[in-house]
Formats: sequence, structure tokens, C-alpha cells
Amino acid sequence: MLNDSVLTIIDQSRAQGWVLEPDAKTILAAYGLPAPPHAWARNLDQALLEAATIGYPVAAKVVSPAVIHKSEVQGVTAGLKNDSELSEFYQRVSGLPEFQGVLVEGMAEGVELIVGAKIDHQFGPVILLGIGGTSVEIYQDVALRMAPLTEQDVTTMVGELKGSRLLNGYRGAAVIDHAALNTFLLRFSELVMDLAPEMESIDINPLFCSDHGCLAADARIMLSTGPVTIPK
Repeated sequence: MLNDSVLTIIDQSRAQGWVLEPDAKTILAAYGLPAPPHAWARNLDQALLEAATIGYPVAAKVVSPAVIHKSEVQGVTAGLKNDSELSEFYQRVSGLPEFQGVLVEGMAEGVELIVGAKIDHQFGPVILLGIGGTSVEIYQDVALRMAPLTEQDVTTMVGELKGSRLLNGYRGAAVIDHAALNTFLLRFSELVMDLAPEMESIDINPLFCSDHGCLAADARIMLSTGPVTIPK
């Protein structure tokens, strides 16, 4: 729900125009949208402590208002196996502009999906579901619906994906938890409707879905730069 903590994050993020990933995941959590265990570490000692608590291997990501696309500056690494590898990553990214620490996060597994939303100034909030990961721009295997989503919308969106077989036990893999994916999409729709007057877009890529549920491994919320009018 759009509670005080969510409103505070949005207000504090206006100057930079987007929500830092740790704060974005706090917003997701307010809507019951799960992510892997994670912590925002402001220094190396805290990063090592959080990694020990989460348990190796971990992913680590730079936190900086000057770095929107972390992969472009080698600001994200997955599968760090020990303190030495995490320390090396921390020391490398600590020199990036406006460095504010690192996000230390547990590893997630499953089929990689992308869930996103943007404000269309003619139609209003539009939600996207697709096969995600690093190849999302190549395959462009997506389904679109206007928000808010209904249960029927969710079912047909999943069925429209060319890669939907990946979700249903392709080549002996486990069938994903479809109920968890459906719940995630419906709750995401609620988030989009609540944030629509404040946002430009939301991207969750990847969303890892397995037979154990769905986890948002990365999240970015871009804020609107001016007044947003949502069509009635």
C-alpha cells in the first residue's frame, strides 16, 4: 500500500529522478512483492557482515544516484563466493561517482522474466510481462495490458509468451509456481496504479520464477519529471 515510508522514499528521490534499488525493493516489499534477502551496506565491514548473514554466494551491486545502469560500469557481480571476492568488488566500485555503498543480495534461481510498467500519455499505465534476462531486447517476447490487471489478464499474458513453455517444465525442468507469478503480477498492478501519478516507468528484470515462487532480483523506478495526467 502507498504508506508513509513509500511516500517518503518517493519524495527523497525526486531530485535524482529515480529510486535507488535498495529503496525500490523497500517499495516492492510494501506491496508484498518478494525479493532475495538483501541489505544496503554503507562500508566494507558492513558488506562482509551482511554477506555472512545472507550466506555465500551473493550478488553485489553498486548504490549510487549517478549510476542508473549498473552493468554499463561493471557495477554488478553475481556469484561472489567469499570475503575476498566481495572485498575486491567493493574496492573497485567505491571509486564510482557519488558512491553510497553496495547492495549485498542472496542469489536467486529460476526462469528469468521481466515485469515492467510505463505511463502512456494516451492510455495511462501499461504493464509488460516478458521473457527476461540479458537477452530481453533480442527476443522481445512480451505481452502488454492496460492497468489495472485482472486475473484473466494475467492468465492470458502468460499464455501469449512464445517462451511460455519455459514456465511449464521445459526439458525436465520444474514447473514454476504459477500461483506465485499470478499473485506477483496482480500486486504489481496495484503498485503501478498507486504510483502512476509519480512515475515514468518501473522495471523488474530479472524476476526469477521457480517452483518455489518468484523473486525480484533487480528493480528500477523512474520518476516523472513533471505533472502526470492519468486518463480516466
